[in-house]
Amino acid sequence: MTGRPSVRVCHRIVGTACVVLSMAIPAASWAQADAERLATLAREFTDPLTTLPQLFLQDAYTPENHGTDAQTNRVVGRLIVPRIPRFTLLPFVQLVRPSLFLVTVPTGKGSATRTAFGDMQLFDLFVLPWPTAESGVRVGVGPIFVFPTATNKAAGQEAWQLGPALGAVYKAIPRLLLAGLVQSPIPFAYTSSEHSVRNVVTVQPAVLLQIVGGWYVKSADATWTFGWERGAPTILPLSLGVGHVTVREGWPPINVFASSEWTAYRHNAPTAPEVTVRLGVTVAFPEWRAW
Repeated sequence: MTGRPSVRVCHRIVGTACVVLSMAIPAASWAQADAERLATLAREFTDPLTTLPQLFLQDAYTPENHGTDAQTNRVVGRLIVPRIPRFTLLPFVQLVRPSLFLVTVPTGKGSATRTAFGDMQLFDLFVLPWPTAESGVRVGVGPIFVFPTATNKAAGQEAWQLGPALGAVYKAIPRLLLAGLVQSPIPFAYTSSEHSVRNVVTVQPAVLLQIVGGWYVKSADATWTFGWERGAPTILPLSLGVGHVTVREGWPPINVFASSEWTAYRHNAPTAPEVTVRLGVTVAFPEWRAW
């Protein structure tokens, strides 16, 4: 008789353990699925060739500039509109990305500034079917357009521009993204005879590492400018930032990030940012991807 209570206790312990395990295993699988989804979204929000429809808003505040005492600012609004082959003219995934700018620019070497709308940019990339998806590498090519929509001559370049754009992404390593976007808009018509544009190539490198949950670190906001004609500016900034992806039931995925940027090298650039602080938010619409 003394052994029966012990047997009953053991049965209860085993039964309780089974119940806990039966609840913990699905919870662990859901947690793993959520972690994988957050890691995928973190990379999608930074991938220049993403097929995830997004609305991107960013404010870049520059308290210190080379060549002027003015504090400048730039607000960027951008849409990422992917189009799948049955909605495109060519049998490739098409990525349309229009960008609008509201800029605060210096009006001289002093601290005076002016706020106006800047030139509109649009690139239209076609994602190539090679290399294959299994390699983790994707490449996109297409044109970049710059439209002279600035409401003040100091806020734009007063030129119609058209040139090539190239994007490349490597995503074979889990939680890591390596990417780059190269653009070279070339002016072909001016709206003012007093304005001339130096031909440059811009390179935006991107490195992102997902840490835990929705948190990640990245260096993806700096744009390098290389002048390829005499007198054209060359500017090489470096950036580092942190971000977080939030997913809630009934809400679209939201990405919030902050980063800082420092210009490490400049040549033929009398006026250029010295230190810049960026704050941004991106809202994704996965349900629109199929459209």
